[in-house]
Amino acid sequence: MAADGGAAAGGGLVRLRAALRHPLALPAGLAAFAAAGAAYLYRTNPHQPGQLLPRCPLEWATGLLCPGCGGTRMTYDLLHGDVVAAFHDNAAMLLLGLPAAAYLFTRMLREGLRGRHYRPEPTRLGTAAIVATALVWTVGRNVAG
Repeated sequence: MAADGGAAAGGGLVRLRAALRHPLALPAGLAAFAAAGAAYLYRTNPHQPGQLLPRCPLEWATGLLCPGCGGTRMTYDLLHGDVVAAFHDNAAMLLLGLPAAAYLFTRMLREGLRGRHYRPEPTRLGTAAIVATALVWTVGRNVAG
């Protein structure tokens, strides 16, 4: 009987591994993770001190804002329909990062529904543009104060 139980458990593990390799596994996992994060964040105001939310390590160590600083507050504000406050929290992420993430997720989902994996392959020029934009945004927001 132990051999049957082991085989059944092994078969379940094989099915789990196959499911995790399915093209829809990553977009489904990302959607579930985002939904769970949004549900928590909806009730946790990052504008108030003492919330159980991670702090930016760069800001903590240096006092400088990184390109992503304000992203949690921006997301909270968007979840509550306050686009003006979201823009104030992190304009670059709202105007550039959010549409890029939405495009990549939509493309990943569409390809997954067709049974294909989508792996974006940024070019050197694309990578340089992203890094340059992040650097300009970081310098600009820290100089402007």
